[in-house]
Amino acid sequence: MKGLGMPQMSFGTIFLSQPDKDRDEFPYQAIHERTTQEIIEADKAGYDFAWIAEHHAADAYGILPDPLTYIAYLATLTERIRLGAGVVILPLHNIMRLVENIAFVDILTKGRLTVGIGSGYREYEFDAFGAEFESRRAFVGEALPLMLEMFNNHQVDHKGVLLPDHKVTGEYAIFPRPIQTPHPPFWLGVSSEESIKRAAQYGLGIATSTLTPITELAEKTALFRRACEQTEAPYDQNVGRGNIDVARFVYVSDTDKKAKEESADAVVRHVHSFTGAGTSGYLGNISKTNQESYSAASYEDLNEDTIIHGSPETVIEKIQSLQDRTGATGLILHMPPYYAAEQAKASLDMFAETVIPKFR
Repeated sequence: MKGLGMPQMSFGTIFLSQPDKDRDEFPYQAIHERTTQEIIEADKAGYDFAWIAEHHAADAYGILPDPLTYIAYLATLTERIRLGAGVVILPLHNIMRLVENIAFVDILTKGRLTVGIGSGYREYEFDAFGAEFESRRAFVGEALPLMLEMFNNHQVDHKGVLLPDHKVTGEYAIFPRPIQTPHPPFWLGVSSEESIKRAAQYGLGIATSTLTPITELAEKTALFRRACEQTEAPYDQNVGRGNIDVARFVYVSDTDKKAKEESADAVVRHVHSFTGAGTSGYLGNISKTNQESYSAASYEDLNEDTIIHGSPETVIEKIQSLQDRTGATGLILHMPPYYAAEQAKASLDMFAETVIPKFR
């Protein structure tokens, strides 16, 4: 989105392939087929995008390690929905290989690929890959402009600091070339002021955390929109520029009371588990001062300024308020793994039927 106005809102979901250990059978292989069916249903229901998250080395969160491979498969099963690899944990990848694969998967999806990138926040994932956790943001600072150079110039001669050297010069060039030129839309997962300004500098959209209270989020997105006014050429022409995708726990049912009865236990359980061990980077930048309150938060606490649960009328009102306060251009629906498949489908279907049309 090259302009910075208030376009209509887009809606999508994020899929983690996260097992519910009380329900899913170890080693949780069936969860991937369930996720596939959910994405197919989202495509049919009219959702605009589906984000596929990358995680490694544990079953307490997502267990899908390679979003791009999965998206190449999903492209054969879906028709119109945009497929987002996101976020790709940049410090765990070879940048040349990643650029090639992004271009190739964009071809396989016939131009439906979106890419979200981030620095990562779970230290054990870095341990698994032998990657340095503390320097992850500096790695992204070096890798991001290098990726854009590779896509724009198709050659590169880079002397690495945290990255290895990359050299493609003379008679050699980077292939394949993506359908979306010069590259698919890029989003940056943001939390700190540094990452917000970096996204604006390079013309990237931003994706924000599920747990950031909306009051705090409004300050971050205001900073982003101001910074986007300073984006210089050629990055000011990037498709993602100015876009703000906000992730929220969303649940819709017939009434507010019914929504609480059906969803409260699952969303509270998920928030409590998410604010536990293994998320130091995430919590260190998004909700450090609120970690204790999140770890003990009730449904009522979360419903004040974090989750979007309720009847269609309540959910519509909350989304409109979110858009007014943050300038959000997209809403990423995050569903905890603790709902039964039929329950999650019912909520997503009702959202598509009763909520999305109000923002078209």
